Amino acid sequence: MIKVNEYFEVKGLNYFLRWFLLVLSFEASLTSAPLQSVPTYVNEVEAMTMKSYQLQGEYLSILPSSFDALQIVALAGDRYRVVVYPEGLPSKETKDQKVLISEVLQEQLYQKTMGFQKIKRVSPTMGLKPPAKAKIIFVEGKGDFDGEVNGDFLRAGASSKFEVGSFYMHLEFKLPYKPDRTPSSQDRGNSGVYIFNRYEIQVLDTFGLDLNEANNPGTLESEKERWCGALYKTKAPMLNMALPPLDWQTYDINFSAPEFDAEGKKVMNAKISVRHNGEWIHSDLVLEQGTGAGAKKVEVARERIYFQDHGNPAEYRNVWLIEKE
Repeated sequence: MIKVNEYFEVKGLNYFLRWFLLVLSFEASLTSAPLQSVPTYVNEVEAMTMKSYQLQGEYLSILPSSFDALQIVALAGDRYRVVVYPEGLPSKETKDQKVLISEVLQEQLYQKTMGFQKIKRVSPTMGLKPPAKAKIIFVEGKGDFDGEVNGDFLRAGASSKFEVGSFYMHLEFKLPYKPDRTPSSQDRGNSGVYIFNRYEIQVLDTFGLDLNEANNPGTLESEKERWCGALYKTKAPMLNMALPPLDWQTYDINFSAPEFDAEGKKVMNAKISVRHNGEWIHSDLVLEQGTGAGAKKVEVARERIYFQDHGNPAEYRNVWLIEKE
């Protein structure tokens, strides 16, 4: 057998080996390299200096029109996605409407938005106050949590200090503005509400995506079971209620923990209902196991609440819950 240091001395093989190792090194760099960073805006004052952010958002018709509403999504390179809603912005009343989606340059966008006025929707549960018996994870800069804060906001990567069983929960979240990522990118503000570190409600900027996946132009970078409001890799939301990035959004969660007998055998599956910005996106959904990577973990009756850090500056506030008796 030739040792490594001797191998380099073998006539005629030196160049080949160097070339071979270079190829292996290059391939390894392709598979292990992180995503290239892109401009990321975490506050509205900074983002408002950009024309793309000023134009992005939701619009309602102010003139007689065959179309009632629009969603405008800023993309890279002075491009925009225009989502046309003939019957109104996403809600339970307009759930089954057929939307029209196109991508245009900024100069074409002005014509598309003529006769429309930009509006800002606010969740009907925004600012919901915790009742006296609520357990506070993070409200007005204080609470029972592990993690970092940014002023009055809780950063992704935090968790409750206490364990909980079945509960009702309210929280508010904000996602960064990253127009250079496509609407279906998993790097567009990724975080998640991770119940018991096993069941994840995805937190992601998927504003302007149609749950009819084939209706979205271009190549999707992720499937709808990984979009905002999804039970990660398990169940897509019934509605895409995502608001634009940097707008505060709400989740209201009703979670029933799995139940076990005296021997530790599971006798009842976990169950969950979720409201996103005031609309039900999951209703009494039975969870036979965890979601995503959580499916590999043994289920438990009590655990903490986690707010996933996935490399994006997502923020949370007004986070509290009421444990069911």
